Amino acid sequence: MGKTAIILGATGLTGNLLLQKLISDENYISIKLFSRKKMDGLPLKVQQFIGNILELESFKSDFTGDTVFCCIGTTLKKTPDKNIYRSIDFGIPTKAAQLSKENNIETFMAVSALGANSKSSLFYNKLKGEMEEKVLSFNIKNTYILQPSYIKGNRNENRSMERVFDVIFPLINLFLIGKLKKYKTIKATTIAEAMYNLASLKPIIKKIESDQIKKYAITKN
Repeated sequence: MGKTAIILGATGLTGNLLLQKLISDENYISIKLFSRKKMDGLPLKVQQFIGNILELESFKSDFTGDTVFCCIGTTLKKTPDKNIYRSIDFGIPTKAAQLSKENNIETFMAVSALGANSKSSLFYNKLKGEMEEKVLSFNIKNTYILQPSYIKGNRNENRSMERVFDVIFPLINLFLIGKLKKYKTIKATTIAEAMYNLASLKPIIKKIESDQIKKYAITKN
């Protein structure tokens, strides 16, 4: 029987790259997207559930499948209100994990960030750390938390600071060797490829740092 994938964040950079890979994979006969706006030009095997995903529990009856890919993430520029920011970056992944557990979905993965730490004094790192702990608390059989460093890719939005980083980081990367390799920039395509592979490989590891993500991206099924 074919597989069913669920994607949260398919309109974002990494989520959309992952969506394209799953569309081209005949093993996936159904792909479910949960989002607040519809995407055009998708094939029939893609089902779109449109609504307020901050209230993801309202989709519970449709939230069924084999693997959940959570690529949700916002920025302080887009979401300056920290309460709303938390409802997105913490609320959506943790609610998705809860629904996965309740609906007996055995594989769940979420994109977090390198440096995530629930005890951090930094808002972003602390929030990501709290999200990771909550997701892992559901004890879903195959849970993978991907912790990328700075993500590089072509976004359909204006992020002026990221253009600056795109110039600076290639120079910084030259000095990131040994234990510092995990801090090198990582392409969104690499993250999408790793998530795609992890769904089939199902390793024992739970948290996957940026340099390890690159290894899973080149691992063949």
